[in-house]
Amino acid sequence: MLRLFKTPIGRLRIISFLEGISLIILLFIAVPLKYMGGQPALVKLIGPVHGLLFTLFVITTLSVGVTYRWKFAETSWKVLLACIIPFGTFYIDKYILAPQEKNETR
Repeated sequence: MLRLFKTPIGRLRIISFLEGISLIILLFIAVPLKYMGGQPALVKLIGPVHGLLFTLFVITTLSVGVTYRWKFAETSWKVLLACIIPFGTFYIDKYILAPQEKNETR
């Protein structure tokens, strides 16, 4: 796990995981509690955290894209799109980020 912090792709993988978890909590737990249960506290807590993680994810994705010379039309747009689709960050981690990090460590 600590090796993830050593590479730019590893750091992006951690941020994407956290962003994906925050989106799932927000969409499937916090928002229903707010509108069906009349309890907005979790949205007030998770909303800003998710916003920060989302922003960090976008900035880190662009940085990694420049560092690794990703072609926007092939890779970067897929990674950026993933952060607005529930479970998308987990998909790109498995099929884009993890394989690239594995190739990097060889």
